[in-house]
Amino acid sequence: MSMIKKPFFRRRKSCPFSGPDGIKIDYKDVRTLSKFISERGKMMPSRITSVSAKKQRELATAIKRARYLGLMPYIVR
Repeated sequence: MSMIKKPFFRRRKSCPFSGPDGIKIDYKDVRTLSKFISERGKMMPSRITSVSAKKQRELATAIKRARYLGLMPYIVR
């Protein structure tokens, strides 16, 4: 009798921005945008934050826009 291991299955979390009750991405909402930035000030990848590809692009644009307007820092020291 051979012992075959089943591969570990981790359920993917749903995107927090999709759906009718999802959070709206807005460059002025710094509190929401800061949840998707690391402690060093870099944008976190979608595989960690579980954001869909389309919403990740929108999120990146909103973060860059907020940085340009001075609402968010480029780097954290």
